[in-house]
Amino acid sequence: MVLIGTATIGCSKKEEAPQTVAPALDVVAATTKDVVGYTLFPATIQGKINNDVRAKIQGYIQEVYVHEGQVVSKGQPLFKLEANNLTETASAAKSGIAVAQANVNVAQVEVDKLIPLVQKNIISNVQLETAKANLASAKSMLAQAKANFGSANANVDYSVVRAPISGIVGQLPLKKGSLVGPADQMVLTTIADISSVYAYFSMNEKEYFQFLNEAPGASLGEKIKNLPQVELELADGSIYSEKGKIETVSGQIDAATGTVQFRVAFTNPNKLLSNGNSGTIRLPKKYTNVLVVPEVASYEQQGKINVYKVVKDTVVSTVVDVTARVDNMIIVKQGIKEGDVIVVSGVGSLKNKMAIKPKTANFDTIVNAVKPVF
Repeated sequence: MVLIGTATIGCSKKEEAPQTVAPALDVVAATTKDVVGYTLFPATIQGKINNDVRAKIQGYIQEVYVHEGQVVSKGQPLFKLEANNLTETASAAKSGIAVAQANVNVAQVEVDKLIPLVQKNIISNVQLETAKANLASAKSMLAQAKANFGSANANVDYSVVRAPISGIVGQLPLKKGSLVGPADQMVLTTIADISSVYAYFSMNEKEYFQFLNEAPGASLGEKIKNLPQVELELADGSIYSEKGKIETVSGQIDAATGTVQFRVAFTNPNKLLSNGNSGTIRLPKKYTNVLVVPEVASYEQQGKINVYKVVKDTVVSTVVDVTARVDNMIIVKQGIKEGDVIVVSGVGSLKNKMAIKPKTANFDTIVNAVKPVF
């Protein structure tokens, strides 16, 4: 019997559960701050002025004087079209002017000769009027000859296609030997003035009405005028050095896309931006004196956002109403108050009513910690 009792005692000792050690976790106090959040919109970039370059006459391209991306000045030659026939036509028209001028001179001499004879009643006035009619006809033919030469000479000038504005040369789809003309659908190239550029982005109908409700001002024009400057995030993730200003809003919902288009103007002093660039417009929104906690403190459960509030070294799962997420922080509308202690590490391993050892951490250090996601 003694042996049995001893065995039973030994078995009981083995089944005793080990005591749980409360984990030491980082905590911060919920605090109020002034923060700026950004709403992001994909955008496309276009030059301030974009001019299509077309041939004004039909002809074969003899020379291409520029290359894609080249900076050109207004009036600078871009292409040379074959103009041999045009030059011959212009020369013939110029010769026609000389012939017409000679006819005018002869007719003028005849009129000058007849005037004194009529005055002395040596000849009838009919001869003088006939001579004057011949002079008028000669002058008309001279004017027509000059017009023909002007037209022919203009065509010769049109054989050199020049830049309509100063800017950057776009694509050059047509090469030497290509036949071009004024009716062609394909342009010779495009010249873009990118001293300043426009970024175009769109809002859907819901976003647009939120914008109208939140932007200060009575009319659309006042709302646009009162909007803050915006930022442009480039394709590589960097922020463009110049801030932009929203200038125009279409004001109408596009039936095909269900969106409203906005245009933002950016200066482009270093010609960094060009036609066809893409980016992201960052529309700022300032939140004044709002309650914030680090975003890493939050977790989602059954479609609701929660944080673990510390009460007497015990965590309490608390639902919070989140207004926005800004710079690795959540803006809390309700659920907690300023000064509440919130767990910011090991959140995924916690359970409600679990005991911990709080370690006070620096709020900004937690928020600014970079955690790459692969």
